[in-house]
Amino acid sequence: MRDLVREALRMRPDRIVVGEARGAEVVELLGAMNTGHDGGAGTVHANSPSEVPARLEALAALGGLSRGALHSQLAAAVHVVLHMARDAGGRRRLTEIGAVQRGADGVQVRAVWRADGWTGERELLAAMLRPRGVEPPW
Repeated sequence: MRDLVREALRMRPDRIVVGEARGAEVVELLGAMNTGHDGGAGTVHANSPSEVPARLEALAALGGLSRGALHSQLAAAVHVVLHMARDAGGRRRLTEIGAVQRGADGVQVRAVWRADGWTGERELLAAMLRPRGVEPPW
């Protein structure tokens, strides 16, 4: 994974997309997302958006990345977390949107939207969108 990310970066991509991170390769995922490119994406398995930082801590430890370094890289690279789940019919559905926030104790993911509608935290998402010229959908 590390070699693939390095070779991709040498090709001067517009976007960096790294598939599922299941282990120490989360270090490469975050490294790629922190290279100054205009956007990126990656996938990781977690029980909920709020548990993504803890899941990434565990995976980053496998790659030798400290908790502080992980939270610094995560806060710099990731702004939104989308949570998908299978419904009763086996189809994948978006169930939650979380906004990434740096706090005194590291990064937290706050729910801004759930399947039943926008939460009281939706202004976190608006604060990310407006400087980019995007008006929130509410």
